[in-house]
Amino acid sequence: MLAQRLCVPHRDEARLLGLRGGELAWLREVVLIADGRPVVYARSVLPRHNLRGGWRLFADIGNRPLGAALFADPRIRRAPLRVRRIDHRDPRLARAGLAGVAPGTVLWARRSVFRRRGRALLVCEVFLPAILDLQLCKIASEPAVCPVDGAGMAEDPR
Repeated sequence: MLAQRLCVPHRDEARLLGLRGGELAWLREVVLIADGRPVVYARSVLPRHNLRGGWRLFADIGNRPLGAALFADPRIRRAPLRVRRIDHRDPRLARAGLAGVAPGTVLWARRSVFRRRGRALLVCEVFLPAILDLQLCKIASEPAVCPVDGAGMAEDPR
């Protein structure tokens, strides 16, 4: 875990969450590790007033995976994923740099808003270069057949 604290979210995050400028939110930043290498920088933002009620679990989650909690609760609804490339102009890339991303790198990111009892939680994931080195499937001595679902992914507009 990189951080878990109160902060003023980025403008685009505040807008998605319906927060006024300068309003505080609970921030959780983690780096996900696979095969011993950082593969995802994840940033979750929860309006401070949403810590009570529907999202109490967020304050006490510690090092446990947030995704496991989100997908285990059938009352949680996920808005459609938004996908885009980020570069040096995006402040999330600087934080991903803590996971060893070289300056000038352009990365893919996705985010969506989860709602529980009408209260919003924003989750953003930045895919780090090492994610491309992961094997999708490992099947002993047989050719791997791996269904890869591209649902929610967008083509690079460039």
